Amino acid sequence: MVQPFVDMATEPAFLIETVIKGLMTGVLYSLVALGFVLIFKASGVFNFAQGVMALFAALTLTGLMEMMEGTGLPKAAIVILAILATIVVMILLAIVIERFVLRPLVNQELIILFMATLGLSYVLEGVGDLLWGSDVKVLDIGLPTDIWDINGVFIEQLDVTAAIAAGSLVAVLALFFTKTRIGRALRAVADDHQAALSVGISLQQIWVIVWSVAGIVALVAGIMWGSKSGVQFSLSLIALKALPVLILGGFTSIPGAIVGGLIIGLGEKIVEVFWYSVHGGAVENWFAFMLALAFLMFRPQGLFGDKIIERV
Repeated sequence: MVQPFVDMATEPAFLIETVIKGLMTGVLYSLVALGFVLIFKASGVFNFAQGVMALFAALTLTGLMEMMEGTGLPKAAIVILAILATIVVMILLAIVIERFVLRPLVNQELIILFMATLGLSYVLEGVGDLLWGSDVKVLDIGLPTDIWDINGVFIEQLDVTAAIAAGSLVAVLALFFTKTRIGRALRAVADDHQAALSVGISLQQIWVIVWSVAGIVALVAGIMWGSKSGVQFSLSLIALKALPVLILGGFTSIPGAIVGGLIIGLGEKIVEVFWYSVHGGAVENWFAFMLALAFLMFRPQGLFGDKIIERV
């Protein structure tokens, strides 16, 4: 019988470290998944461009910081100004997307809107390459990068920062969707475009708002991933890992995006580290998709998704 690579019972400190590392990685997955949830709640469309939006936001931030380095401003001022300017860019991007991509496709089939976001992802990737180049860039905005040693358990401060950022975003977005008039309008638009228009809800305004918020979420995700592994074009591939996260948590659930990310991040780290000799490695390439497949078979709406019942 094949034995595990590491015995969890005899390595408690290593187990705790692996669990923490998995949960923190899951938080980073969840940050990207949050953007998907926002767009899906407002339009019912899976936005394939969300991962590229995180890349584009991170590229824009690093490019603006490089442009400001010769101004003589303090590093903190450069970081703040660059982040604010990037937020403006993401809002302008949302306006452009609404005007030239979404507005002409109102009331079209959802597959058409999905294909539009697929094309948008390639456009954004190409524009980012033209504007800022394709070299790997170092993103340093002053986030803590030290490692804590707590009784033999090593924890990266950057992972903790990402967890705090994700938790804060979830809390703010949950309040936004449940307690504000715009949040209720977003849900109405997702349910029925024509009905929302008939009661005076501006579809164009709602889409600009939700794409702007998704752009800001993408910026936060891009900062965390870029600070951790550099800003590179492979960053856009995290969109593929966000899809299983959404299947687990539910496409319309903000808390579900977080829970789904934590489950996948924790699961793939535990299996990768402690059962290496069983599967031969490379678990991170397939674990999330196998878990998502199991959920599609037994609970297709996800842990927090709404079960759709149609009467005929």
